[in-house]
Amino acid sequence: MNKVIPESELILNPDGSVYHLHLRPEHLASTIFTVGDPDRVGMVSKYFDRMEFQASKREFITHTGYIGNQRVSVISTGMGTDNIEILMTELDALVNIDLSTRQVKDTKQKLQIVRLGTSGAMQKDIPVGSILASRKAIGLDTLFQFYPELPNSQSFANAVKKELDLGFSPYEANASQVLLERLTDSFLVGTTLTAPGFYAPQGREVRLKPIIESMMDKLASLNCEGNRLTNFEMETAGYYGLGELLGHNMLSLNAIVANRVTQEFDKKAEKTVEILIQAALESFC
Repeated sequence: MNKVIPESELILNPDGSVYHLHLRPEHLASTIFTVGDPDRVGMVSKYFDRMEFQASKREFITHTGYIGNQRVSVISTGMGTDNIEILMTELDALVNIDLSTRQVKDTKQKLQIVRLGTSGAMQKDIPVGSILASRKAIGLDTLFQFYPELPNSQSFANAVKKELDLGFSPYEANASQVLLERLTDSFLVGTTLTAPGFYAPQGREVRLKPIIESMMDKLASLNCEGNRLTNFEMETAGYYGLGELLGHNMLSLNAIVANRVTQEFDKKAEKTVEILIQAALESFC
C-alpha cells in the first residue's frame, strides 16, 4: 500500500484545493498554457469560446474553458524557477495523487504544459519580434541541487560551467519532442539559458557590476557539439527538469522582445506576445 503523504508536505486548503494554486482536480484541463505575468492570462483566455472556471491566489491566476471542443487551462506563475517548482509539483499532485487519501495513484496522467513567455536573444541573427521554441534549456539556478539526477546528457551544462568558471554545476534538460513536432513553421528553435535573476545573472550592469566579466560575449560564442545558446529567460530549465522527472510533456515558447547583442528592445512587445499566443493556439488547439 502506498504511503500517506502528510498534511505538512502537501498542504490543502479547507475546500480541498492545493495550497498555492487553489485548484481542485476538476478545475484543471490536461492541456495547460502558462504565462509569467498574471495580466497575460486574459490575453489567452479571450480566445475561449466558453469560460468554465476562474480562480486567483497570489500570482497564480487560472482560467479554464473551451476552444472549440478542446478544454484548456491558462495559469499565471510569476517569475523564477522557485515559482515553477510550486506550479509543477501542485499540477502533478492534482492529477497523480488522490487528494482524499493522500496516496499516489497507480496509473499516472501525463499533462501537456506549454509556457508562453518573453525572452532576450543573445545572438545577433535572432531579431526582436521573432518567436522561438526552446529545444533544450540550461539552468543557472540551484533548484536541481535538491532533486534526483536528470536522465539526459549534461555536456552543454558542463560547457557553460567551464566557460563561466562557476563554483556550482548548472543543469540541462530537454523539451518534449512530441510537443516540438506539433509546432507550426513560424517558430525558430534554440537552446535557452535560464538565469536566477534578471540583471547580473543575465550579464546586465546598472549600478552594480556583475562579477563575471564579459558574460554575454562568452555565452554567445560558446558552441557545444554544433549547438549555441540562443536566449536568456528565468523559468524554462526548471520546467524541463521537473517535466522530465515527473513525466509530463513540457514546451517553452518565447516572444523575443530584446536582443542583447544589438541592444534593441521590441517597441511592439505586446504585439509580439499576441503573435506568440496565436501561433501556440494554432499549434495545440
